[in-house]
Amino acid sequence: MKQTIKKVMSFGVILCAALWLTACTEESKSQVNTDPVAFHTGDECHVCGMLITEWPGAKGQSINKQNGETHKFCSTVDMFSWWLQPENKTLQAQIYVHDMAKTNWDTPEDEHLIDARKAWFVVGSDLQGAMGPSLVSYSDKAVAEKLAHDRGGRVISFEQIDLAVLMEIAQAGHEHAAEHGDKMQMMHDHEEAEHDGEHEPMEHEDDAPEKDEHAH
Repeated sequence: MKQTIKKVMSFGVILCAALWLTACTEESKSQVNTDPVAFHTGDECHVCGMLITEWPGAKGQSINKQNGETHKFCSTVDMFSWWLQPENKTLQAQIYVHDMAKTNWDTPEDEHLIDARKAWFVVGSDLQGAMGPSLVSYSDKAVAEKLAHDRGGRVISFEQIDLAVLMEIAQAGHEHAAEHGDKMQMMHDHEEAEHDGEHEPMEHEDDAPEKDEHAH
């Protein structure tokens, strides 16, 4: 009888301990803060390693809902290139992007970070971000449509952004880089031509051909 009581008591202690650990774990999870965080000088992009605040355009961040792990990205394009990886899409994460209707393109302000899943994105505009062509993010679809009308591109939702969209952006980036390279080469050639022209020897009077005094 005593052994039975001891077993019951032991089981009760183990059960209480398990319930206590579960409660602590749930409490710990519930205390994870998933509010957006600021971008600081020196923050590096989780994908490419570039300094985030030194580049223009909408940026992104991901905060893990289970452990609070935060990843920051220099552009929305880099954020999606990370998010669309199979091992990341299963993460329970809160994702944020800048609302570019409310902040400056060159230096977006962190108080205007919004839920990326509810945002609208313009792909194909002439705005250039950290990695070249960008996914310009907005909270208001009408504002996004106005940008697409004024600066080119089309409006898509979070769910519509896939690897095909990223490939389209990458191709546009290659074309932009090639065009920029051609322009730089033309400027260089023009400067060299001007430089060579400045150093061409001028004809002096002493070097001029002598006139034939006997010519009629």
